[in-house]
Parts: sequence; structure tokens; C-alpha cells
Amino acid sequence: MPEIRLPDGSVRHYPQEISGMALARDIGPGLARAAVAMRVDGQLKDLSTVVDRDADVAIVVRESPEGLEVLRHSTAHLLAQAVKALFPEAQVTIGPVIENGFFYDFSFPSHAFTPEDLQAIQVKMEELARADLPVRREEVDREAAASLFAGMGEDYKVQIIQDIPGEQPLSLYRQGDFVDLCRGPHVPRTGMLDAFALRTVSGAYWRGDARNPMLQRIYGTAWANRRDLEEYLRQLAEAERRDHRKIGAELELFSIQEDAGGGLVFWHPQGARVRRVIEDYWREMHVRSGYELLYTPHIAHEDLWFTSGHKDFYAESMFQPMEDEGQPYQLKPMNCPFHILVYKSRLRSYRELPIRWAELGTVYRHEMSGALHGLMRVRGFTQDDAHIFCRADQIEEEIAGVLALTREILGSFGFERYEINLSTRPAASVGSDGIWETATRALEGALQKAGLEYRTDEGGGAFYGPKIDLKIEDAIGRRWQCSTIQLDFNLPARFGMEYVAENGAREIPIMVHRAIFGSVERFFGVLIEHYEGRFPLWLAPVQLAVLPISEQQAEYAESVSRQLQEMGLRAEADLRNEKIGYKIRAHTLRRVPFMAVVGDREKDAGTVALRDREGHDLGTFRLTELGEKLRRMDRQRQQALTEG
Repeated sequence: MPEIRLPDGSVRHYPQEISGMALARDIGPGLARAAVAMRVDGQLKDLSTVVDRDADVAIVVRESPEGLEVLRHSTAHLLAQAVKALFPEAQVTIGPVIENGFFYDFSFPSHAFTPEDLQAIQVKMEELARADLPVRREEVDREAAASLFAGMGEDYKVQIIQDIPGEQPLSLYRQGDFVDLCRGPHVPRTGMLDAFALRTVSGAYWRGDARNPMLQRIYGTAWANRRDLEEYLRQLAEAERRDHRKIGAELELFSIQEDAGGGLVFWHPQGARVRRVIEDYWREMHVRSGYELLYTPHIAHEDLWFTSGHKDFYAESMFQPMEDEGQPYQLKPMNCPFHILVYKSRLRSYRELPIRWAELGTVYRHEMSGALHGLMRVRGFTQDDAHIFCRADQIEEEIAGVLALTREILGSFGFERYEINLSTRPAASVGSDGIWETATRALEGALQKAGLEYRTDEGGGAFYGPKIDLKIEDAIGRRWQCSTIQLDFNLPARFGMEYVAENGAREIPIMVHRAIFGSVERFFGVLIEHYEGRFPLWLAPVQLAVLPISEQQAEYAESVSRQLQEMGLRAEADLRNEKIGYKIRAHTLRRVPFMAVVGDREKDAGTVALRDREGHDLGTFRLTELGEKLRRMDRQRQQALTEG
């Protein structure tokens, strides 16, 4: 008689074994309709699994994170079934779940999937879902599985079977005439898959290795219901409209010049203006918060990266060394070893701690060309790096200061909502239990005192210390990993860092790695998409365009522009021989926040007629009045553009 313990603490007894679906029906018909899988003593299982012993059981519903994974994995199988039905010569390989969806890779050298093919595959998937085919799991031995797939001509599946450890059981999933090798779990019937859409097709090397054959990867998305699917597709369409690569080209903010190589960013004058504003503000805030600024080299002797451990654990992401006078030098992938060397330039006292050093340091990472993506994934980028060296008893106060600074800076850029994760000690780690406990309690204490909600990621910390990660939410609800605060017990020990404690003994400092933007390039890309290129006044590359109605006001327009520039504003005069309507439209498309129209009346009165990029007429202003208004709005960061 199995005793089933449910998540709410209740216990149910059954006279005989019971399946997950039967248990869900017994608990309630609503739960049974929403159920897609279950957990038995922590292990994710199909609903067809029979429980014949005492166990902790939780029914997994479709709206939960685990339920979505099951739905998406099952939809990947539905995709493979549809492809095999329409294109029998295609070979199936792997089809994992990814963020917001899934993909499946196919080997089909004789045919390249087209958008029309994707439409046909989508229709076939919907047909198979309506057929409500039962999905059945069966365990098989290795030889039988290999023989089955070899007979089907599925060579990649045979390779996968050969690479699975011998002691690991193999399972197949069948739905209709389709069979796939998979651990599962999956939904009980294909009819439960009713909110999915195929998106794109791209190339991908087998097992991610460029030496292997090129496959075709079909991406899709799947959700718990049609409403969530439609909302996600709406968000995708909005994201495409806001794509920073498209807007960056339209506004001449930046470019990636293939003549120079992929993943290397060229900042054009308009984008460079925004970058200068961002960096100046960053420096101002850090100096105000007690940081000193550093500048360090772009390369260092290869031995430094062996000392830091990067050559052992990070080599794949580093460029190959360059040789000079018989000595190997390495482009830096991180700034931290350089800050450590500055610290070690002399012996430090406990009275000097905490030491806070910050640097806008450009680093270089060897990213695969297929992974590069505008400003979001590049090979050379500038980290807004900072490192704090402190005593164990100073951790909580320092983390509180970092959190306060992070929230203020992010808020100035319009990011008020974020997800916070606290990641704790993983199984493989360095440092004593005592220091991990002290550090983790300090991070928790700082978050709690700041009144911030957070989730704990048990075991998700780095091997060298616990960490806090912040994901900012943009205007259309997407979350971006930017800010991070990481404690490090490893590098100080590897580099032999010390300070003289109050009792005269030599102690090892705690090191805090900290970034707010993550990288200037990626943060700028997020800003472009967040604002759709309509930067607030303080960030706009051109804050005001002066537009003369005719050539008779050109000299006056130049004078207005020059005087505003002398007031510290980014103003420019448009002296082209074009009609005023054309100029207004052109600068509206450039997303310039304000336009000052000047005709004979404004010229004679020493005024301008002000309008904003939304098309609102804001009235007539004298120059000194306008300059003060704009300077005040510029200082107020997030002030509304149409301030009265």
C-alpha cells in the first residue's frame, strides 16, 4: 500500500500501485487537465510512471517552469515527426529545450529548408497534435536500440547510442509511426501540444565542431497556452522592430566592419557621443562613491594567465598568444589580474582596506563567428570593471554600497525592475566552510537590508565564491544579465596577496569582482532596444536641432546652435536648402529629442519655436530660457521630455 506524500504536506494511501495520471485525477480534475509530468522523490518522470512504494510525489503542471520544459521537449519531438513525415530522407540528430523554446538539428544535405518548408512543417505538426497520438516510453538494451536506428538509416542516432555510457539505461519514445531516442519525460499525448510556432532555420555543425558536417537547425517556441504564445510572438515582433543592429545603422551609431574582422565594434561619431556621456557619468558616480580609477595594459606575459588560472580553465575563450623577442604575450580576457598586480606593488595595511578600484578596461574574447551578434556578443569589449579588496568583516557593508550604487546607476538609465539571484557554494569550490558561510551571510544581509527580493540558486556560485546577479527588465519585458557581484577567495591566494592585520599577522584579503553594465557595448545595445533609439535627453547624441525656415535665417540658426553648444548642450544647425517640413521629418526619424524652428519672426525677436520629436509644439523661448530649460532637464536624467 504506497503512501504518497504531496507538496502541501498531505498524505494519500492507495491499496495498490498508482500511475501519475491516476494520482492527478484522484487529486482533482483540474490538476489532471493541467498535468504534464510528475516528480517522484525529486526525479522528473512521465505521468505513465507507476508508483508502487512510499514516495514524495509532486504533479508538474504545464504553466510551471518544469512543465514548460516538458512541453517544449515534447514539441521538439513533434517537429522531428513532422519533418520525417514530409522529408523521409532527412536524418534526425538532437532536439533540446532552450530558453523560450526548442530546436532540432537535421542532416539533409540534398535539400535546404525554406520558409515555405517551415510553413508546411508547422501545418503537419498541428495535424499530428490534433490526432492526439499517445506517447509511449519503452526501455531497450543498447544493441537493440543501435540495430533499430541503423535499420532506419539514422546514423547520427547510432553515434549517440555508442557515446552513452554502458551502464546508463536507454529509452525510446513512440508516437504514431515515429520513434526517438530520449531520456524524457514527455507529455502523455500529442493533443496536449497546442501552443507552438516554428521560427527560423539556420546552420549548425554536428556537436558544435566545425570539423563535422553542417546540419540544419529548426528553431521553434512552445508555451502553456495560446495566450502566452501570442504574447511571446508579439514581443518577438517588437524586439525585431527595436533590433539594435537595424537602429544602430539607421542612426549611424556603430558598425561591425568585416574588413577588420567579426565581433569588433566601430563607434561612429553619434554613438561615440552617447558612449562618452555614459562613461563620464560612470566615472562621476564611482569617484563620488569612493573608487579610484585605474588604467591597465591590453596585453600581458602569458605567465600571468597561468598564475591566474585562465590558461587552465578559460583557454578556449582566449586568443592565441603573440610572440615578441621570444616571449609569449596574451591579449587580456579579464582585468582582475592587472588590478591584483597594482595591489601587490607594495605591502598593504588593514587600515587601507577597503580598497575600491574601477576601470573601463577593454578585454578580448575568442568567440566563435556563429555566436557573434551585433553589440550583444563581440570579441573586443569594454568591461565596467571594479574590484574591492577588503577584510571579511567588511563584506556586508561593501556589498550594500555596491548594491546602492548599482541601483542608482541603473535607475538613471531607466531600469527600475530586475530579477536578483543569490548563488551559493557549488560542490567543487575553494575556501574554508567558515569563509563561505561568512560571505554568503554577508550577501544575504546586504540584500535583505536593501529590501530587495531575490531567489537563491543553491550551488550556483562560482568555484571561488558566492555571487549576486541582477537581470534588468527592458521596455518590452525581456531580461538582460548585466550587473554582477562576485566574492573571490581563489585569486588572492593564487597571487599571494596579503595585508598586515591589526595584530601584525599577514592576512589574505577578500576580493570582490563587480560590474554594473557588464560591458559598455552590450549595455549600449540594450539601451538602444529599450528606448528604440529614442534616447532620453541626457543620452541623446544630438539634443536639439536648429532648423531655419529659409536661407535668410541660416546665420541666426548657426548663432543659436553655437550659443547652445557653449552652454554645454549637444546642438546642431541644419542649413540644408530643404523645405522646413522635410527637415522636421528628417530629424524626427533621427529621434532628435527637440527641434528649434527659426523664421524671420524668431530671428527678429531673438527666440526659437520649440517642438519635440513626438510632434508637440512647446511654445516660443528666448535663448537663455531655452538653454536653462534643457540644461536642467539634462541634469535630471529621467525627466519627461515634455516637461512644462
